[in-house]
Amino acid sequence: MLSDEELTRYARQIVLPHLGGPGQQRLKTAKVAVVGAGGIGAAVIPALAGAGVGRLNIIDPDTADLSNLHRQPIYRSRDAGEPKAALAAQFVRRLNPFVEVAGVEQAITGDNAAAILSGHDLVIDGTDNFATRLTVSDACVASGLPLLSAAAAQWQGQVGLFTGRPCYRCFVGDAFDADDCDNCAELGVTGALTGLAGNLATLLALRFLAQAGDVKTGTVHLIDGLGLTQRPIRIVADPGCRACGATSSPPPS
Repeated sequence: MLSDEELTRYARQIVLPHLGGPGQQRLKTAKVAVVGAGGIGAAVIPALAGAGVGRLNIIDPDTADLSNLHRQPIYRSRDAGEPKAALAAQFVRRLNPFVEVAGVEQAITGDNAAAILSGHDLVIDGTDNFATRLTVSDACVASGLPLLSAAAAQWQGQVGLFTGRPCYRCFVGDAFDADDCDNCAELGVTGALTGLAGNLATLLALRFLAQAGDVKTGTVHLIDGLGLTQRPIRIVADPGCRACGATSSPPPS
């Protein structure tokens, strides 16, 4: 049940069509893993916590750096050198005492992804390299976990919700598994765009978790920061996908 303070805190959400008290209660009981507390995560984490998602596990092995601050406003100059996962968890505790939060200062790998991500209602990936995103996607497919993948580089962003087939690997293919693929450190990124992509991901997450409206899966929303346009594209399942294709190993029961 929602306390009187929670009813006051979330009043502007509870009156929304398609959400209401039942939707807010679903948010309260939801458990979400946020992989990456960088530019995308810095938008996702406050929005999820403010909306009343009941449990957040924030996974990031990195420390805050001055070069992060133009796109990661949950950190301050004095935080440089401190672990992002712990800093982000502290931010959540200050923002909303009704949200349970933990910072996991580990890198996601093929060896630990299943253990770290299991038990969540939704995984939101905002990491800045393809190798990690594909590792997270493969683990979600194998475990039957819904995945919201969000990314931004230069002036372009993309956000997609996947619940099995098609999966994120169907979208990008196998060519990006290497650790040396491009990331925003080499390409650059617009701070406002990471916020836009992160908030769009959060909007999809809240609708999915609260069961508010018709949420389409297997669609990637492409954001053009220079053209100021956004367009959805439907992803076709790849029958040869080594994560979700017909020849892939079935997920564990």
